[in-house]
Amino acid sequence: MRVLIVDDHPIIVSGCASMLSGEGDIEARDAGDAETALALFVEWRPDIAVVDINLPGASGFELTRRMLRHDEEARIVIFSMNDDPIFAARAIEAGARGYVTKNDDPFLLLRAVREVAAGGVFLMPRLANRLAFDKTAALANPLAELSSRELEILRLLGKGSSMTEIADAVHVSYKTIANTCSLLKRKLGARTPMDLVRIAIEQRLA
Repeated sequence: MRVLIVDDHPIIVSGCASMLSGEGDIEARDAGDAETALALFVEWRPDIAVVDINLPGASGFELTRRMLRHDEEARIVIFSMNDDPIFAARAIEAGARGYVTKNDDPFLLLRAVREVAAGGVFLMPRLANRLAFDKTAALANPLAELSSRELEILRLLGKGSSMTEIADAVHVSYKTIANTCSLLKRKLGARTPMDLVRIAIEQRLA
């Protein structure tokens, strides 16, 4: 089985590659950003892609969408520091078939890879339960009403990217980004672009 690991943290990549390759039937390769990952995905055609959300440039959400445009059967597991169920929900909406957090037992990632490779889906039970039953907490989160694309743009704002840079990263027009920023301000009760940056940082997006 071929597994593509997409993460810009060498320690994470090394640990994941070591664990997966130790299985004997898994070959792992890695990429540190969305552009490199997409090129390798197209060339190498992995069975599974394990993708971090926070990548340089385009996020894991955007990369997931691009991979699925190239191959609608692509099997993608999001591997993230964020254990908020809203991010798991947005990952699923983007087309991922699994969501694992980096704070959990590393072998959950191996389990997710196996289950998704077999045609299944994988979501950690505690996240699944929170998605199903913790509606009040979800509604209290200011990010609950945002789409995965809106989260992507908010994340890039939090990292200090200009609207032109964001437009290039997510492959849309400057006008689309400007309109989305206006919509984000309304949804999040922000008055200025700096308010959006602050919210992104407070919500651990940046």
